[in-house]
Amino acid sequence: MQPLDRTLRSRLERTIKEARDTAEDAARAAIEQLGVGEAEPYVHLSEQERILRRKLRIHGRQLGDVRNATTEFQQIDRLVEEVAYEHWHRMLFARYLAENNLLMYPDPDVPVAVTLEECEELAAEQGAANGWELAARFAARMLPQIFRQDSPVFQLALSPEHQQKLEHLVANLPPDVFTASDSLGWVYQYWQARRKEEVNASELKIGARELPAVTQLFTEPYMVSFLLDNSLGAWWAARRLTDACLKTAKSEDELRRKAAIPGVPLDYLRFVRNQDGVWIPAAGTFDAWPEQIGDLKVMDPCCGSGHFLVAAFQMLVPMRMSQYGLSARDAVEAVLRDNIHGLELDN
Repeated sequence: MQPLDRTLRSRLERTIKEARDTAEDAARAAIEQLGVGEAEPYVHLSEQERILRRKLRIHGRQLGDVRNATTEFQQIDRLVEEVAYEHWHRMLFARYLAENNLLMYPDPDVPVAVTLEECEELAAEQGAANGWELAARFAARMLPQIFRQDSPVFQLALSPEHQQKLEHLVANLPPDVFTASDSLGWVYQYWQARRKEEVNASELKIGARELPAVTQLFTEPYMVSFLLDNSLGAWWAARRLTDACLKTAKSEDELRRKAAIPGVPLDYLRFVRNQDGVWIPAAGTFDAWPEQIGDLKVMDPCCGSGHFLVAAFQMLVPMRMSQYGLSARDAVEAVLRDNIHGLELDN
């Protein structure tokens, strides 16, 4: 998978910024229509709508919206952001999955990959308004840790005019956006871009509310490769290269070629000569790390879209195959089970 072309990146940025504005307008309109922030429910609400309103008020308080204990009026700003984010990103993930042949019809015996066009054909019999709604349902079912299907956020329907505009935005993005290796990371950064500008322009003290917008930064692919090549790659090279190689090599390129394996080119790995004229990895040999790759743990404590973890995964699988003679499938399972771990509070 190749990084996103600059022209497409600019187009993605414009789309994401417009999508956030549209999604938040849609979310606010739907939330206000139910009177979620009001002290009392509107008299015209059905029992089902009253139940949803209560659930959304509870969810809003869990997100940090404050209820006035005296008047019973409640803030809705955080709830608006949550509804907008979840609805847009569920659609977006559906397109990501579909473009990579990973959107699955939930057959209990043999799940089958479906296209967005096939979702449109299936929508009526599945009780969905259209193909996008059905694709989003399939995506949420496949990714329950990202999209909680029982969340009241998804019980709240956006107005048709807003929903159609969001569908139009995601549908008009070129397929290459969804097959690029780094586009998902840019999605998250562009989603916060305007909020970041607002916070920085305000010159106010940054608190917990503002922190995600101003600290979220997507690391470009070459930066990820440089950091991993000179950490995990340096560890690998120190255990793969012999003393003779390190003493007699004519150049860094020669050492990189000898340390590399298929799938792990180590293009950014740097070497220097020590005072004895022997080559060593510039970042060190990481002698305190485990000797066996099965014992290594890669932890990203603020993993965002998982860009570092995916890149580490793409290095660790070939390394596992080389060191243990595993098949690709077994190496994938081993790496996911033993090697990579990520935490993220802001997604």
